[in-house]
Amino acid sequence: MSRGIKALVTGAGGFIGHHLVKYLKEQGYWVRGVDRKLPQYAASGADEFRLLDLRKLGDCVQATRDIDEVYALAADMGGMGFISQHHARILRNNLLISTHTLEAARRNRVQRYLYASSACVYPEYLQERPEVTALREEDAYPAQPQDAYGWEKLVTERACQHFREDYGLETRIVRFHNIYGPLGTWQGGREKAPAAMCRKVASAKLTNNPVIEIWGDGEQTRSFCYIDDCLEGIERLMRSDYAEPLNLGTDRLVTINELADLTAAVAGIAIEKKYVAGPQGVRGRNSDNTRLRDVLQWEPQVSLEEGLARTYRWIEDQVRLQLNRKLLASQRRAKARRHGTPDEQSFAG
Repeated sequence: MSRGIKALVTGAGGFIGHHLVKYLKEQGYWVRGVDRKLPQYAASGADEFRLLDLRKLGDCVQATRDIDEVYALAADMGGMGFISQHHARILRNNLLISTHTLEAARRNRVQRYLYASSACVYPEYLQERPEVTALREEDAYPAQPQDAYGWEKLVTERACQHFREDYGLETRIVRFHNIYGPLGTWQGGREKAPAAMCRKVASAKLTNNPVIEIWGDGEQTRSFCYIDDCLEGIERLMRSDYAEPLNLGTDRLVTINELADLTAAVAGIAIEKKYVAGPQGVRGRNSDNTRLRDVLQWEPQVSLEEGLARTYRWIEDQVRLQLNRKLLASQRRAKARRHGTPDEQSFAG
């Protein structure tokens, strides 16, 4: 089915986009990747990679030219520490990206268009307890999304539906529930909970300091979906005839405390949790996968334990490299202080 299809992946410099490019190539697609930046941790597998600013309509028109299918993943986003503090920026940038990419796809007669939405579209009033009822697709209304990020996602879902109804653009809408895995952001404030937890536990292990910080009381709940399952779900949805929004995640609910313990078990260490103030998002969130199983005749297969093990191994390697670089830099500074810089020696003589 994929033979001869020319696909565009926007956000191809990011975590999911980078993996999706590689996955589509393996399925036989010709792939153009577009982003404002190249992938950070590995070279892109795209047939063609263009550095473009998708907030600009002209760049979107260029990106979608001669393309059969668009996988619209580009967004200004990050973990709770980022999306809870940059509402205006996120709303402005993501509305521009989404609206211009849709319009460009219409102008260039793209055949199919998949929009990456988010579980953040679901109302906060349904997510006030850790023992949350799993969220069904129809629960998005009456609307009260979390933060500006969630509002933009919900508005763009409506835009996709109207572009399908008014212009005949075959749109698909996938609502991601906490996708994680290797080759993603793991520090700096934009990382998601699994990556942040892997970084904290790896640092605890490599520095022999068992204390890790957890925002809030750690009893907030989430479900997490490994990247390999996400990629298969994306392609299955694109190939289906289903045009309504669809959850893509696992339905295994865990607390952040449990996530910390699972990560520590993977690392083979004991940890001490230190609870600190910080943004926590909604109190509980889980995916109802009833419709996913019905529509795609499939559901995610990778267990949280296995996905964390794969992710942790990669992040521990990154933390080790970072610590080694810091150690070498510290040793160089100490050596310079002991012997003096060339200028200092000259002045002293």
